[in-house]
Amino acid sequence: MPPGPGTNVVVGLGNPGPEYEGTRHNVGQRVLDLLARRLHTRFHRARRAELAHADWNGDAVALVKLGTFMNVSGPAVRTTLEQVGASAEDLILVYDDIDLPLGTVRVRLRGSHGGHRGVRSVIETLGTSDIKRVKIGIGRPGTKADVPDHVLSRFERDELPIVEQAVADAADKVLALVRS
Repeated sequence: MPPGPGTNVVVGLGNPGPEYEGTRHNVGQRVLDLLARRLHTRFHRARRAELAHADWNGDAVALVKLGTFMNVSGPAVRTTLEQVGASAEDLILVYDDIDLPLGTVRVRLRGSHGGHRGVRSVIETLGTSDIKRVKIGIGRPGTKADVPDHVLSRFERDELPIVEQAVADAADKVLALVRS
C-alpha cells in the first residue's frame, strides 16, 4: 500500500549522525531498525530524514528517522506528516524515557511530554498531546546534573541483553498500535 492519508507514521526520536548511534537517546531509532528488518524494507535518504515504507496487515507504514536533533523534532515531524499526507492521529513516537527503569517498555495514547524535550517539541508544534507513544526505559542517572551525559552515553555491555529485549518488545508494541 503506498503512503498517503491514513499512513501510520512511526518516528524514532534521536539525534542524527554516527556519533550518536548506539546512545541511550537513540534507542527509538534502534526500534525502527528492527521494524525495518521485520517488515523487509530499507531506509533511504529523503530530504532531512531517512524513510522506509512498508505494509503491515494491509496498512501502510512509514518508518522515519529524522535528520534533526531530538530537542527540535517537532517541525520535522510536522513536515513529514504533511509530505506523507498523514495527521497527528496517524503518528506513533518511539523514544527513550529516563523515568522508566532500564528495559521497561510503556505505551501511552496521549498525555504530557513528561519532561522529554523531543516529545515537548512535537506536542507544541502539532498543537496536540493526543499522540501515540512507545517509551523505552533507559534508567535515571545518579543526579540531575548527570542527565545530559547519561542520555548521550552508550549502553554498558551488561545492559545490552536487556536493551535488545526492550527493543524487541517495543517493536511488538508499535506493530500492535498500527491499525489492522
